[in-house]
Amino acid sequence: MSLVTGTARTGEAAAVAEAPLLDGRPVILGTLAICTFYVGVRIYEQVFGWYAGLDSFAPEFTTYWMTILYIEEPVELISFLALVGWMWKTRDRDIASVQPREEMRRIFNLLCWILVYGVAIYWGASYFTEQDGTWHMTVIRDTDFTPSHIIEFYMSYPMYIVIGVGGFMYARTRLPTFALKGWSVAYVLLFVGPFMIFPNVGLNEWGHTFWFMEELFVAPLHWMFVFFGWFSLAVFGVALQILGRVGELCKGYEDLLGVEPAE
Repeated sequence: MSLVTGTARTGEAAAVAEAPLLDGRPVILGTLAICTFYVGVRIYEQVFGWYAGLDSFAPEFTTYWMTILYIEEPVELISFLALVGWMWKTRDRDIASVQPREEMRRIFNLLCWILVYGVAIYWGASYFTEQDGTWHMTVIRDTDFTPSHIIEFYMSYPMYIVIGVGGFMYARTRLPTFALKGWSVAYVLLFVGPFMIFPNVGLNEWGHTFWFMEELFVAPLHWMFVFFGWFSLAVFGVALQILGRVGELCKGYEDLLGVEPAE
């Protein structure tokens, strides 16, 4: 039995007059903004990494690198709290009564959140993480707050965490599938796994303080980075939940979609 049985169909004319199911502009702009920002960051690293990033006791190190740390951390914390608060304040208080078309539109919005989240994770947990290993195999560190770490650990990781919590809160406050049927284990893993990479930074810095190690992922100190990174594979579980709900919403609307009714 269709889960949309009993809802009123407004007809094709009314559907056309409504907002489109997918507005691709936010996801395109979000992706472009992240990539443009990080390309600029990478250029900054190239210019000032060798010039002011080799001696943490030099005054220019504070000017060009520690200043970034002092700015980015409070901005990211405020952004995290503001986004969570806004998502909760603007939540759908009658989420059980959301109409099928509106729910479908919200599903597409969630997919946009997940896509931008994936782009942010790539930059943080892949690009800048690999770059960090290269930097520290080349330059001997004299501080935990190296130029590479200031960008990788304290900029790119919190940024993808903020985007990740945005998508998670969107699902929990606006979609019946994630709000009314308990906790989605797959989505919890998709959010909590990459999030836990950030607290693991403390273990990493503690280990490097007391041990001389090469920057290799096979080093035991780095295993948890890889372990928590693998949690991103939970996106396939989230996709299955979303596709299942899309199939349920489409039952009874095959004529509008141009597909054959299910047996």
